[in-house]
Amino acid sequence: MEALAARLSHLDRQAEGALRVVMFYDTLMRRRLDLTALARASAGLAECVAGIRLPGDGQVIRMSPEGRPAGAPPAPASGTARVMLDEEEIGTVWLERAGPANPLDEVLLDRLAIAAAAFAERYGPARTTMADPALVELVIASGGDEAARARALRLLGFAAGRPVRVAAVRSRLPLDRIGGLICPARPVKAAPLADAGVILAAAMDPGRFPSGVRAGVGAAQRPDQAWSEARIALRFTTPRQPVVRYDELGALALLAQTPEDAVRGNADVAAIARLAGDPADLATLDAYCATGSLRGVAGRLHLHHSTVARRLGRIGESLGIDVTEPAGLIRAMLALTAWRLLDDPG
Repeated sequence: MEALAARLSHLDRQAEGALRVVMFYDTLMRRRLDLTALARASAGLAECVAGIRLPGDGQVIRMSPEGRPAGAPPAPASGTARVMLDEEEIGTVWLERAGPANPLDEVLLDRLAIAAAAFAERYGPARTTMADPALVELVIASGGDEAARARALRLLGFAAGRPVRVAAVRSRLPLDRIGGLICPARPVKAAPLADAGVILAAAMDPGRFPSGVRAGVGAAQRPDQAWSEARIALRFTTPRQPVVRYDELGALALLAQTPEDAVRGNADVAAIARLAGDPADLATLDAYCATGSLRGVAGRLHLHHSTVARRLGRIGESLGIDVTEPAGLIRAMLALTAWRLLDDPG
């Protein structure tokens, strides 16, 4: 290659320069540099800011010719090139040259795009949402080795040091479809486990879970702790509230730690269990716990408010609790929630 460059240099200095650019990037690719190093080397070669953006993993890198991250705001791009992988555009590279474009900028950008695509193919996340369950279990394992957890996250495509959201899911819908909906533009991986599906995502919008899905969303920064929280939150889901965030449970989360025998032995919970034999009464109590008003229940269940009042009176007699009083309503809410947890031991 060097001999060829030497011969061509006698014919065309621009051809010589282009070949030297090609050789420069061939060397970088043999060294298997990461994206930051690629951008740094490109900025030094071009003597202006060089940038790489891969939307799939959320990375945007801008490096100055001095080898440091470029300051904000970015200058207008003087030249761009698409990063292509398997005939699919996966990102963009660009230069921010203040003056006129250099004749070799097009070649430089072309080679930088090829190098970025090679990096994404070698180290980037697989574009499928479904992941190896063994890797996912390493990420969420309680008390697991932190080095193994970090390596599993890298193999799944999550950048080191960035937060990972965790959700526990029960649904008949495919997990990859759910993952794509709640995290459409960032890394997301899913895998089925024994008792629930797990979704790991760089970002998560709980409001985007589709109808028919039960999901608990963890709040902790550590994936193993977030998985434990997500499973607890999943136990609190209901048809009325199919998605529950752990950080919104507050003190209610303590109910999940109460021994099952203690819950079953509680008189209020036992009364709710007997009431559950009448689905209409159970639905009325649930709606009243959610709204706190006769008219709210009437609107939700499409009943006359006088019918609701009679039902609540009958329910109160059955439970031995005046649910129309604040203290009685709190007792009924706690008993109803604890009874539901018995049905889903997690």
